[in-house]
Amino acid sequence: MSFLNRLFGKQEEPANSQGGTNMLKIGIVLGSTREGRVSPQVGEWVKELADKRGDANYEIIDIADYSLPLLGEPGGDATGAGAWSEKIAEMDGFVFIVQEYNHSITGALKNALDYLRDEWHNKAAGIVSYGSVGGARATEHLRGVLSELLIAHVRVHPALSLFTDFENGTHFAPKDVQVQSVNDMLDQLVPWTEAMQSVRAKAAEGIEAANN
Repeated sequence: MSFLNRLFGKQEEPANSQGGTNMLKIGIVLGSTREGRVSPQVGEWVKELADKRGDANYEIIDIADYSLPLLGEPGGDATGAGAWSEKIAEMDGFVFIVQEYNHSITGALKNALDYLRDEWHNKAAGIVSYGSVGGARATEHLRGVLSELLIAHVRVHPALSLFTDFENGTHFAPKDVQVQSVNDMLDQLVPWTEAMQSVRAKAAEGIEAANN
């Protein structure tokens, strides 16, 4: 809340999940950039399910759309870093679409997370993963990274199996039970996302007070 609003007792209208222009913004982050990836299929499926709920504005965020070379690598074209910062900053929460590569997350996702810091702080996230064991090991690695970035990650975690939720490992065909799993995750994510707005507001007040 700004100084003038506090002075005159005016309450700012927070974003909310009740509709209108102030709806929560939740980005569905595609965590793979490799050729032949299946993450766009998974991301679109999650968005289709989420949009039916009407409790937030959901948007696909594709890391591949931004020029993000390895962080700190000399000579890299990092022209997409500014747009990446702006996009993440405008989101209230996230759903990460996570692939398991060698028992962890992709280098592209780790690099994209490392590019920013304040933009991630005090927001909420859910995880939808896939792999030979549902992406469980990648998810556990990601949770540690999210905690360091002050992202509150919800417990419910849809885990998609390459053996039962994909055909030939390339065509996404999720079992019906996964629909409920995604909705259970969103049932936790939406209120957490809304609650974290108060945390961000208090953090902003602390910074403002320190600067006055």
